[in-house]
Amino acid sequence: MAPTWICTFALASAAAVAAQCPDYAQYATANHSPVSSGRYQLAFQRPTESCRTFTSPTVEQTITRLRNTISDPDLARLFENAFPNTLDTAIRWRGTAKGSDEELTFVITGDINAMWLRDSANQMQSYMGLVNGSDDPLAGLVRGVINLQARYIAASPFCNSFQPPVEAGLPLAGNGGANGDTVFPPYDPTVVFECKYELDSLAAFLQISAEYYSATGDAAFFGKYGWKRAVRAVLDTAYAMTNGTYAPDGKVLPSPYTWMRSTTRATETLANDGVGNPVAAGTGLVRSAFRPSDDAAIYQLFIPANMMFARYLAAAADIADKIREGGLSSEMKSFAASVRAAVLKAGVVEDKRFGKIYAYEVDGFGGVNIMDDANIPSLLAAPMMGFVERSDVVYQNTRKMILGAGNPYFMRGPVINAVGGPHNGPGLAWPMASIVRILTSDEEDEVRAVLKEIVASTDGLGLIHESVDSFNAGHWTRQWFSWANGLFGQMILDLEKRMPGILKQSFQ
Repeated sequence: MAPTWICTFALASAAAVAAQCPDYAQYATANHSPVSSGRYQLAFQRPTESCRTFTSPTVEQTITRLRNTISDPDLARLFENAFPNTLDTAIRWRGTAKGSDEELTFVITGDINAMWLRDSANQMQSYMGLVNGSDDPLAGLVRGVINLQARYIAASPFCNSFQPPVEAGLPLAGNGGANGDTVFPPYDPTVVFECKYELDSLAAFLQISAEYYSATGDAAFFGKYGWKRAVRAVLDTAYAMTNGTYAPDGKVLPSPYTWMRSTTRATETLANDGVGNPVAAGTGLVRSAFRPSDDAAIYQLFIPANMMFARYLAAAADIADKIREGGLSSEMKSFAASVRAAVLKAGVVEDKRFGKIYAYEVDGFGGVNIMDDANIPSLLAAPMMGFVERSDVVYQNTRKMILGAGNPYFMRGPVINAVGGPHNGPGLAWPMASIVRILTSDEEDEVRAVLKEIVASTDGLGLIHESVDSFNAGHWTRQWFSWANGLFGQMILDLEKRMPGILKQSFQ
């Protein structure tokens, strides 16, 4: 049996996970009983109740229901471990702002004690479908994430990852690489963990805002604290990053953002003294120095992030309208429409093999990067983000490129066939991309085959890893990656609605 874990959870205390609770980063590397009864004998990886960082009765009821719905014992165990992983392990602190009733929630990614805008938004997305009105405790958790993200963005809108809020009383997370970074604009290291400018991080704030509003109808919340100020910072930052490298007369324009790091990895710094490769003016697209993998972009007109930004900027505009910020709402809608048009004009290219497809990155000069990466936003995830329908012809052409040898980062092998990326390198497939493939597929045979690979590739640990060697299930990275685990649970709930018969099948 699993060892008895003893800890005390205090709602608004820095001791959210008491010292007596085992370090989950270490605990999750071992197999714990009782194992599942299937051929893969997947470990039980949930902390005991006293050590879980947040408990939702709705989530627990959902787990119980799905355990009885899913026929395959290994698939059921994987859902049981994965779906609550963020709530079980990653709600590092929650409380209120000093001298205010403003809710705050500090969510870590897993084994790194910092809060990424993108990751925390997506970690909450996994539970958004279960939120039952603004009084639901899950809704309060989400409000806390939105409020804290708003604070971070208002302070440092070019940054992607942040330290605990001062109210938490938690120690600052160490980041050796960031200590030597040369970044403009400068930032406060007591607030910022790392300052890689990623357009999708700003889009993630709009995403979680729109999804909370859609789930609760609670527009009034957005008028109470710092949301409008953060939206203004998002818009101003995105406007600044629509500029090109050169003025019409050929003069080099100053870049609103630069980044340099002394590193042995090309993906960890930007060319041209921190500016990045040149970008043409007038495309209407918003530059992104880094991808959602935190790797440097080759061409900074990164199409998946522009898709995501256009989609959720338009959705969040409805919130501004509801709180009687008509001018802001109109501005958001107009900008969203222009970025969408720019994606369809500059982001669609003709490929000799696949026809019209979405490029991964462009530079406006004719430079095009044909690939996809596992991290979301991705081209594969475009329908999941609501930018296009699954049936869209250009998307379907792009999908054929992504899921085969036409994509330089599609990993093939006997263990798992999925998109990877330069973050971990060739040979390492990301189960996250397999999950996105299922969420964007209407083909039951495809879903069944991909799901079988996911179940078989956890090395007995019963958690969704960051990446897995496509030829060796025992070689993987990051056993504790809360976003990917929550996304797996979200995918199972989606299949329950769209393809319930899949959950009655065997994956042995």
